[in-house]
Amino acid sequence: MQRRVFVGGSLSGLGLTGAYARPPLPTAGDIPMKVYGKTGARVTIIAQGGARMDLHPTVAEAAAHVRRVYEMGINYFDCAHAYWDGKSEEAYGIGLQGVRKNVFLTSKTTKRTRQETEQELALSLKALKTDYLDIWQMHDVRTKEEIDRILGPGGAMEAFEAAKKAGKCRFIGFTGHFDPETHAALLRAYTHWDSVLMPVHAADHAYRSFEKTALPVAVEQAIGIQGIKVFCKAFLLRALSPRECLAYTLSMPVHVAICGAGTQGQMEDNIRTAQSFKPLTPAELADVRSRAVVGQGVYTGPTMEYWKKA
Repeated sequence: MQRRVFVGGSLSGLGLTGAYARPPLPTAGDIPMKVYGKTGARVTIIAQGGARMDLHPTVAEAAAHVRRVYEMGINYFDCAHAYWDGKSEEAYGIGLQGVRKNVFLTSKTTKRTRQETEQELALSLKALKTDYLDIWQMHDVRTKEEIDRILGPGGAMEAFEAAKKAGKCRFIGFTGHFDPETHAALLRAYTHWDSVLMPVHAADHAYRSFEKTALPVAVEQAIGIQGIKVFCKAFLLRALSPRECLAYTLSMPVHVAICGAGTQGQMEDNIRTAQSFKPLTPAELADVRSRAVVGQGVYTGPTMEYWKKA
């Protein structure tokens, strides 16, 4: 299910003008920023996600999108080596040439052994045209067995610690959207995390909730927190507006909401929401949560959040 098309573009296609003309472009530099947990880095509260680079026909067109997003004021760029078979990193590398020092750049690895993880980091750095990452992350951790493999002898953590010591990454973290209990367990099993990524959205509370289980642990540890699945793969747009979805995530104790915007119009829309953002009140949060679930009908739980453990 695709997220909405930018409304200005849709209306202009119908030849409408005047009150229905495309809104003005957001002003770069007006996006609110936060200090990213204990890292001390300042980042925009919304980020460009790398997973949707594959919506562009070519790497060159994806790179042009990345550059436009940078010019609109976004300084946080999320990626992973697995995205688009490595092409997302290539698009970032091209699109961010000459401005690397101005952005907060992340990537991820799905490998779990030291040797494989180090090999993948070399590929990521080459594709991204950089000699370091701001955050390097263990991607999509799902089970206790993976935790044991990562933290055990010869596991990925050895590669991560060595990379941080060598300056190939400034900070380390992990990501996932499968099981909040696994997230909480890994947060507690290793005490030197700088960052974590997890689903934070208006319907999460209704099924295997990261907001209830893993988010409080991350907050207690004062690490940088990235919220994903903001629009729930567009399922939430059955019941909520895009602005409500993003405002909900930004009202949680996260430092950045990663938006998988595949078009310039979508990111313009997100930037306008961020620029005018005011935290939702407890009553407003409760209202959005209620409508997010009721509005989904049979789509709640694992049918909608199919990425979570059944």
